[in-house]
Amino acid sequence: MTHTPHELAEDFPEHADKIHDLKMNNAHFSRLADEYHNVNREVHRIETGVEGASNDREEELRKTRMRLKDEIAGMLSKA
Repeated sequence: MTHTPHELAEDFPEHADKIHDLKMNNAHFSRLADEYHNVNREVHRIETGVEGASNDREEELRKTRMRLKDEIAGMLSKA
């Protein structure tokens, strides 16, 4: 397991320009990206021991991150 945050531009390097454009021009995408960033950072803080959380909370956050990432990936593929 890596303790590196899963940044969208790193996970989708081929879509870095699309990510930027959609953040600037699509309110729904921008909201999803912001929510992903917040959840991702919380997971990262838990993984690195900066923040404590129950196993259930960590699992819930990971599932939320996956759901958001899937929706973002879908939007990127259609853009």
